[in-house]
Amino acid sequence: MSKPANFENYHIRKWYTQIDDTLANENGILADGKPLRKIVIAAAIHNPYAGRFSDNLDLILANSPALGREFGRRIVAALGGEELESYGKACIVGIAGEYEHGNAFLTPAMVMPIREAIGGGKAWIPSAGKRGVPGTELDIPLAHKNALYVPSHYDTVTSQFFDARMRMKWWWRLRSPPAAACMRAWAV
Repeated sequence: MSKPANFENYHIRKWYTQIDDTLANENGILADGKPLRKIVIAAAIHNPYAGRFSDNLDLILANSPALGREFGRRIVAALGGEELESYGKACIVGIAGEYEHGNAFLTPAMVMPIREAIGGGKAWIPSAGKRGVPGTELDIPLAHKNALYVPSHYDTVTSQFFDARMRMKWWWRLRSPPAAACMRAWAV
């Protein structure tokens, strides 16, 4: 079933923002400056390929740069002037969709406008994806935005949508944490 477009050629049901500020680590040691902040920006987007096979995914790919610019705008707004240090990307596809449908949103065409909005990002962006039902948790892997092999910035943020439809929606999540002066005992 097709849904009317409300952003470029996509039907976005809702945008989701999650902000998690950590003030002390698991042992109670306080942050050595600002709290560790993890931000998830996500969208529940209608999957035009749910329940059917297609040789191409042009309905997803065609306007992915515009979607990337909107994610970038929302990320910058959520950062509130802080510098982003690490990032990751992930997707959940409803059970009537294929894993490849979610991966189509994680391509460079979608990601490059996000990199531009956040002021760069030289490193490969860690990613994850899976199929799931409403409420499925997604662990989004994180790494330093300019150098993948920086262990202090290896981390994960968990998020979930409870009300995206399991057959018609898939979820895309981008995690973008500013971790200005975060605890060095933790990965950002």
